[in-house]
Amino acid sequence: MSTLKVALLANLKKNAPKFPGMAEDHWDDLDSESTIEALQGAIRAGGHECVFHEGNAELPDKLRANRPDICFNICEGHFGDGREAQIPALLEMMQIPYTGSRVMTLALALDKPMTKRVLMWHDLPTPPMQTFESPDEPLDEDMIFPLFVKPSREGTGMGVSAQSIVKNEKELREQLEFIIGKYKQTALVERFIAGREVTVGIVGNIPGVVARRLPSRFYNSKHRDYSEVGLAALKAGGITFLPPMEVDLSPYQATDAVYSNRLKTDLADQLDYLCPAPLDGPQVQELNWLTAAVFRVCGCFDVSRVDFRLDESDNYKPYILEINPLPGLAPKISDLVIEAEALHISHTELVNMILEAAIARYGLRTGRFVSAS
Repeated sequence: MSTLKVALLANLKKNAPKFPGMAEDHWDDLDSESTIEALQGAIRAGGHECVFHEGNAELPDKLRANRPDICFNICEGHFGDGREAQIPALLEMMQIPYTGSRVMTLALALDKPMTKRVLMWHDLPTPPMQTFESPDEPLDEDMIFPLFVKPSREGTGMGVSAQSIVKNEKELREQLEFIIGKYKQTALVERFIAGREVTVGIVGNIPGVVARRLPSRFYNSKHRDYSEVGLAALKAGGITFLPPMEVDLSPYQATDAVYSNRLKTDLADQLDYLCPAPLDGPQVQELNWLTAAVFRVCGCFDVSRVDFRLDESDNYKPYILEINPLPGLAPKISDLVIEAEALHISHTELVNMILEAAIARYGLRTGRFVSAS
């Protein structure tokens, strides 16, 4: 394959804007210079040219000046409800191919309540929820304590701590006031699923229509029957399931009963990552099927990571918490990278697997542009 001109697009923490009253963790989703250097090195090791551009208002001029064949996009964006979709929208307007999911999917996945509504329509298991615009809205009668409170449109565990688990009305109101006040956005309240938390990564693409209910031959939701035929059909699209990963939270139970922002940022290099997570074969198959199903119905491309809780009160039934179509790619510490390493896939190989999935999807090997739709 001939060498391609690749533009790496990201938002660096050091370049993030500052404003009065911003939360101290406001830019925790953004990338470090070391991550950008590692990604550039990986893309170059794959045989391509690579230049980095900050994903800001100056990007269109830079892309016109040195038009790339494809962009490797990991931009989180800075402002707005659909901030992760802003750079992809720009790239589509300029007709420049890019890695990862498209505009609608990125806007959807950033909004956790909207994503959950799509999952519910497809009969995919996700905890019951309610959204709150203000702390004093009445709680629905079917929302039973304990509950879990978090921001609707943040990642990296932002706003998530031991206090997110609320056991009564007083704790609920206090946490709602905190989340709405600090993050200036809708609060998502879910039924708290007591049990283990695992995450599963996926690289590649799945063919077929996404805007319809999944075929019954793939899944019987009442009996948790994930057929081998259905899983094989999904694998036929050329996807790689990465091993499920679990973080050992036992040393932090006194301060962090959940996989919190503090653990994901301040202590990421000190955690004990269990990968593959200690699960049996049928459990892994079930998680893989659900990961592929969420990937498919949300319209994802090239790479994603799906987070689950395993209900200890119901035979460890998996509940889908969210999908991240822009998973972190920091060497050694990002969940997706750790999962890949468990399969002896290096950081360089993982980055190029994602890039190759997009190259094939756009038909760039033949010089023929193919729409991703």
